[in-house]
This record gives sequence, structure tokens and C-alpha cells, in this order.
Amino acid sequence: MLRTKNLNVIYFVGSEKEISGGEKVIYRHSMLLNTCFKNITSEIIPLKRSKISKYKNSLYKIFKKKKKYTGWDISDVKIKAKHKTNFKSKHIKFKNNLFFDRNIDFVIIPEIFAHLANDILIKNKIPYAIFVQNGFALNFTNNYQSLDNAYKNAKIILSVSEDTTKIIRNVYKNYSKKIFNINLSVGSNEFKPRLQKKNIISYMPRKLPEHSQKLFFMLKNKLPSNWKVQALDKISNEKKLFNLLGKSKIFLSFSHMEGLGLPPLEAAKEGNKVIGYTGEGGKEYWKKPIFTEIPYGNLNMYINEIMKCIKSNCNYLKFKKQRIKLYKKYSPQEEIKSLGNLLNKIF
Repeated sequence: MLRTKNLNVIYFVGSEKEISGGEKVIYRHSMLLNTCFKNITSEIIPLKRSKISKYKNSLYKIFKKKKKYTGWDISDVKIKAKHKTNFKSKHIKFKNNLFFDRNIDFVIIPEIFAHLANDILIKNKIPYAIFVQNGFALNFTNNYQSLDNAYKNAKIILSVSEDTTKIIRNVYKNYSKKIFNINLSVGSNEFKPRLQKKNIISYMPRKLPEHSQKLFFMLKNKLPSNWKVQALDKISNEKKLFNLLGKSKIFLSFSHMEGLGLPPLEAAKEGNKVIGYTGEGGKEYWKKPIFTEIPYGNLNMYINEIMKCIKSNCNYLKFKKQRIKLYKKYSPQEEIKSLGNLLNKIF
């Protein structure tokens, strides 16, 4: 049972207008904390690089000098005032300073900013968690002493997948007891089969473009004339994205070193047969018959599985039972339940 103590959960994020998949998760969690829990509030601090930092980096490149450490330093950090994103919700609140109240504030910082905890949080004794959405990004800075100190002092280390948890344990085995697995969601958990499917193969070109370009070159003379390939690129409207996924029959995954990989899940939710790379983090849900795994770089196998699916007419309706099970695991209800468990752990 959640205690009724006032708590303000503060997230750090980057300050891009077009937010990434990982940032979308943070915005959604902050929104849910503001709407689903009594005596709980949440704020977001959008961080950007200062102009001075950008000038310094340019000078380093001109004079071919290397910085001692990669990643952001505290001197690089600036809060972006009046931040606007493509995530639309009246329940998103922004914080425009780095002053915290240790009695009611709890900060959640992404793995790419983990080392900043040394300068912003630890010295002021502010309780915090590190949110690891991608275990492959743990070394965002090569200041490993700073990183180790950040994980050592974190109250909780959040992980989004089994693969991410394994990576954290391998790197920071002394702090493995702090790991808390948190659920993500991919929209409604209702099974709504699309009745207007078209002969479309969809994919996201920003993922391993060299692989997709070579694949489509190899596929062009094999693909039946009544089938087409559709790139899902720079679609900021989530409703539009799901509508496009809802029309396609096959989704090709080019996930690469992902913490979990939401696009393949989103495609499966919309009734696609998903073929491609798991990105490692996706292995926990990459189960037949909905998903077919292709070993990294095996484009011949990739082509064969696509053609096999086309010849079978990609009858996604027969996978209803498996899809419902998948939706429930990554449902908003499970996500909210997981956030409630996290709040209990914070208290």
C-alpha cells in the first residue's frame, strides 16, 4: 500500500523538440505520476548544452585536440526555458532550475546523464535513481570514476528489460541489489485487429540505414508488383504512426543495441508480422509466431523470411491469443502498477 506522503519526482531529459523513444517513456511516466497517484507530483528538467560548450567543441575539432572526458560536463549544462515538445499533455510540468528539496524531491536521471549526479545531486544529498533504458549507453562518458560514484550513490537503478539488467549486473555487480525492473507500455492493451490491411512492408529508416538499403536492393526484383515498401520517417504524431502501422502487414526491424526496442512492439500491437533484428533488448518478447529473429547482417535469411511471409499472405488474425498476451504484458495498466511499486520503493 502506497504511503500518503507528499513526493515530487523530477526527471532529467534532453531538450530536443522531437523527443526520442526513451524520452517519450520519461514524459509518459511523469504524466502518469501527475494523474494516477495521490500526493504525488512530477516535473521534467530539459537539459541542453550551453553555447560556450558548443564553441569549445568546435575549437577542439579545429585544432584537433581531444577533451579529457567524453560526454557532458556540468559546465556544459543549461536548462532550456519554455521548452516545447511533440509530446502533448496538459499534465506535463517543467522545472527551470536545479534547486531541490531533499525532504520531498526524488530525482530520476537517465543513464546518459548519470555522471552529472556527482555535481548536481550527491554533494547536496538529494536522493536519486538512475534510469537505464539502454545498457549499451552506460559508457556515455569515459570518466569511469565519476560514473562508478554516481551508481554507488544512487538509491535505485531502474532497468527496462532483462538484457539491460544483465548488462548493469556485469558492469556494476556490487550495486545489483539496487536494480528495479520497471514496465513500459505501447498504448492500449485492447486487441483491435485491423480489417483494412494492405500489402505494405513498413520500416524505420533511421535504424541501420546501410542494412535497409542493401536489403531493399536485394529485394526489389523479388517483391510482387502489388506490394510496396513504406518508410516510417519523421512522424511526430503518434496517432498517425499507429495508423500507418495498422495498414501494413509486415514490419522490418533494424534495431541495433537497444535497451528494449519499442517500434517492433508497436508494430506487433497493430497486427504486423515482425521480422528482423532484436537489438538484444527485444529478445524477452521476440517470440514466434509473431516475431521472426534474423541474425545481425544475415540479409539472405532476411529476404527468405519476407518472401515466405508474403506467400502465406501474412495472416495476422490467427495470432490473436499471442497478441493479447503480449499487449497485457506491455499495457498501461501494468505500467501504472509498476510505477506504484517504484513509489513504494522510494518511500
